[in-house]
Amino acid sequence: MKKIAIIGECMIELNGKPFGPMQQTFGGDTLNAAVYLSRSSNDEIKIQYVTAMGTDPLSDGMIQRWQDEGVGTKLVLRDASRSPGLYLIQVDDQGERTFLYWRNQSAAKYLFQHKELSKVRKALLDMDMVFLSGISFAILEQEDRELFISLLKGLADNGIEIVFDSNYRPALWANDSLKAVREVYKKVSEICSIALVTFEDEQLIWGDRSYQETLTRYQQSGTKKVVIRLGAEGCVFKDFENMHDTTMVKTTPVQTVVDTTSAGDSFNGGFLSAYLTGETIENACIKGNLIAGIVIQHQGAIIAKEATNTLFN
Repeated sequence: MKKIAIIGECMIELNGKPFGPMQQTFGGDTLNAAVYLSRSSNDEIKIQYVTAMGTDPLSDGMIQRWQDEGVGTKLVLRDASRSPGLYLIQVDDQGERTFLYWRNQSAAKYLFQHKELSKVRKALLDMDMVFLSGISFAILEQEDRELFISLLKGLADNGIEIVFDSNYRPALWANDSLKAVREVYKKVSEICSIALVTFEDEQLIWGDRSYQETLTRYQQSGTKKVVIRLGAEGCVFKDFENMHDTTMVKTTPVQTVVDTTSAGDSFNGGFLSAYLTGETIENACIKGNLIAGIVIQHQGAIIAKEATNTLFN
């Protein structure tokens, strides 16, 4: 059975209209991916989520719900002096969303300063794969980002696959120059074996004019496999070690888009569940497209289990 650790932050989610109907739940890009990975893997993959949380009732409730989803929490460190972050999603009539965040003192922001971090480092050496995103870096202070990169390099040197989603939120990098963002992403791309990215993010960070420019840059960095999500068009991928041509994997058009909040995250979960169980990259992309197409027809980052059960049971 394959083992994967997913590193990041999960927050309290408020979804709705200010001073209007509001749904309370939880979410975060890497946690969303972990949940959809668990739902789509039929217990064939052991998943551990790596983060820091408080010791308050909200933290307890969130962790219990992750466990209910089949996501392991042995590597969730507890911080009695801090609590989870919070974010508000506002969705327009086209299903596009904007975010407001309250996370400067979240426990996850201080993960790499936690006194029990050595326990996590040791456990990660037993994994087959480690998955993280740009947000996993964005919430950290500069010195902690360097510690994170050093940790990833050590894992990669030990044969562990590093998978990176460049998920870019400019507001989280407000205190950093674009040059600083690029430096972090370049270092990670030199370490990771698989990049799962959205073309819009690559355009914002690097000014890419085509997905071919994105592929070329990752190839030059040494990334072995790249998948580029193209929204409603589907995705393209290339395995630089084993193929010459770029492959397009189209998606089935969705007539009614309700909320695109977790489109990329759910794609990642579906993709990783297929990839880790030995499917081809193309089949993994098909599975990622399929689950993302279901998720964007519902409100919220993590939709009801019943909505995805028909896909995986």
